[in-house]
Amino acid sequence: MTKHDPDLSRLFHALADPTRRSIVTRLVEGPARVTDLSEPTGLRLPTVMRHLSVLEEAGLIASSKDGRVRTCAIVPEALEPIRTWLDEQRAIWKARLDRLEAFAMKAMKERKK
Repeated sequence: MTKHDPDLSRLFHALADPTRRSIVTRLVEGPARVTDLSEPTGLRLPTVMRHLSVLEEAGLIASSKDGRVRTCAIVPEALEPIRTWLDEQRAIWKARLDRLEAFAMKAMKERKK
């Protein structure tokens, strides 16, 4: 069962922080230098590096270094476990709601009799 998947937990942990979500949102546009990612946050570079480290450990981003410049890029396929889990949850709840609706409709029909 995927709900106890450590990789899934790591992904949700990485995306739980608003700063990390904003970094991921920025990287959807394309690769960016670490200094460019840190500017809009207002955080010091070491703090941003820790956020990037969490994202990289979760597999959401990849980084490369060219001389003194570190560039980060999103790894889109890393979001697939989250999508799968959410789809599973959606199916479970849809089935529950369908059963609830059927029960309510049956109760209403019996009440009218």
